Amino acid sequence: MKDLARLHGKGFLVIGRAGMDFYADPPGTRLEDAVQFTAALGGSSANIAAGLCRLGCDAALVTCVSDDAIGRYCLKQLDNYGIDRRFVRSVGGEARNSLAVVETRIENTQSVIYRNNAADFAMTMQDVEALPYAGFSALITTGTVLAAEPSRSATFHAFERANAAGVPVIFDVDYRPYSWASAQEASDVYSRAATLCDIVIGNDVEFDFMAGAEGQGLEKARSLIGDGAQIVVYKMGELGAITITPEGETRTGIYETEALKPTGAGDSFMAGFLAALSDGQPIAEAVRQGSAAAAIVVSRVGCAPAMPTPDELTDFMARAVMRSA
Repeated sequence: MKDLARLHGKGFLVIGRAGMDFYADPPGTRLEDAVQFTAALGGSSANIAAGLCRLGCDAALVTCVSDDAIGRYCLKQLDNYGIDRRFVRSVGGEARNSLAVVETRIENTQSVIYRNNAADFAMTMQDVEALPYAGFSALITTGTVLAAEPSRSATFHAFERANAAGVPVIFDVDYRPYSWASAQEASDVYSRAATLCDIVIGNDVEFDFMAGAEGQGLEKARSLIGDGAQIVVYKMGELGAITITPEGETRTGIYETEALKPTGAGDSFMAGFLAALSDGQPIAEAVRQGSAAAAIVVSRVGCAPAMPTPDELTDFMARAVMRSA
């Protein structure tokens, strides 16, 4: 069992996509009515890295971007957030960066994702073979990177290298059906990945999916502790979360907020949760900080640009009300 105190080093290696988000502007505008948009860094892994950097941690991203203006936009945005991009490779040909066109609306939110010939799926074994794993506090990835080859095999190889170096592996399930050839393939791959990780985070729908049956997700989450995970966070939306460890289970609620949109909650939860663990806070407090970060991000436009600073997070947690689980 790996020592999670290693997280105190505050240096995270994040595998997965960076992309561009277009938000219909002003907030509340439906996509079909929009005539202007606000651009921002997107992609779950890039968002997590941005959130970690905002909260005083160091984050390096491992991915591929397209060798065009959109890819260069992503690279500049990574620089703006202070994300280490020395492990980001540009790829030519027909590869294209992800593009998300999204509404800032809480009701019936529409999100259109373009993932044709996604550049991040071009990540290979060579991209992860020589990474300096031992120099990082943990390896983080999200499920989307596992949806296609060669990035799937490359990510599993990264898991093996990180585990061999004693580096904790952290997995955000992040199931996006449009990225996968079939639901069964995704379920099998996610279940395999989860058994190799020390911390697994997902929502009730995602764990149900991994379990293969509705209503069985919590038992699936609990089973991962027996497979070797040290922390599993089972998120339930407005009902809060159940945090499972070898020592037992803890239920927490959510912070009340005036949400503008539902997007970005998972990425911000991960960043806030890990930043708290890196500060040496107890697991229960880390879950509360992750929940607070999520509440802040859903109340703002964008994902990466909405990530809170330490002062904003402290102020929010001091004045906001946490609804009971």
